[in-house]
Amino acid sequence: MTMFSRPENTVAVTESAPAGGVARSRSRVHISVLGLIGLAIIIAACLFCFVGPLFYHTSQVASNLAASNLPPGSGHPLGTDDNGFDILGRLMIGGQSSLEIGAAVALLATSTGVIWGAIAGFYGGFMDGLMMRIVDVILAVPALFFLLILATSAPPSMLELIIVLSFLAWQVPSRLVRGESLSLRTREFVQAVQVMGGGSARAVIRHIIPNTVSTIVVNATFQVADAILILAVLSYLGFGLPPPAATWGGMLSDGSSYIFAGYWWQIYPVGVLIVIVVVAFNFLGDALRDLLDVRLR
Repeated sequence: MTMFSRPENTVAVTESAPAGGVARSRSRVHISVLGLIGLAIIIAACLFCFVGPLFYHTSQVASNLAASNLPPGSGHPLGTDDNGFDILGRLMIGGQSSLEIGAAVALLATSTGVIWGAIAGFYGGFMDGLMMRIVDVILAVPALFFLLILATSAPPSMLELIIVLSFLAWQVPSRLVRGESLSLRTREFVQAVQVMGGGSARAVIRHIIPNTVSTIVVNATFQVADAILILAVLSYLGFGLPPPAATWGGMLSDGSSYIFAGYWWQIYPVGVLIVIVVVAFNFLGDALRDLLDVRLR
């Protein structure tokens, strides 16, 4: 009996290894599927918002009070709101503003944060401490409080919203890139640039920033989702884009006034759409992180 004990143990060990590999491969497939689902939803949302109005023509400027608060039916698949605007058409137009502002905020905030964090991490010392304390001061200011004060002064335009939201969002990518830069500046290829006479700007632009691309891309996807949510909150509180501009948050704010009257079509479609799009960007960000981060692989 003892002669067969070792072969049995050996078989058990050899059989357990493929099981672990299968589990890891299944987790990667699961992550990839979620990423593909998120990407498909984002593409579908962009087509819905930017291509949909070319085929489904509605007026989102001139109100029609005679057709206000109509339930879903023929002519209005998702009903109308209190001004007589078609809900389906307004979802398309409002999505354009939300997605455009979200993408612009992600681009501007990420670009600013990447440059700021790369410079701070590369130079280190006093400059790093000074630049990071500026970041800490901005992070210490409650974002919603700052936005409400700014919004009450004057109705914001789309450009002003992009600039303000970017100002409140660039600190996170700057800290992420700064941490990567502190590690990269001691690497041999960065030191070789300085030994060969290359300037600091060349080292930062050609070597530090490109090697943080995985962090940059992943954070940019989360920035889009955060910007869409913040814009929805501002619009819900009545401090979004002024009429006749439409946003998903503004639709949510208008529809909440009639939810107890039974006009469910004025709040549920836009609420579900916001949740789906934000979750899709989070799925895509998680998948990109797992795909681009070598340490997770």
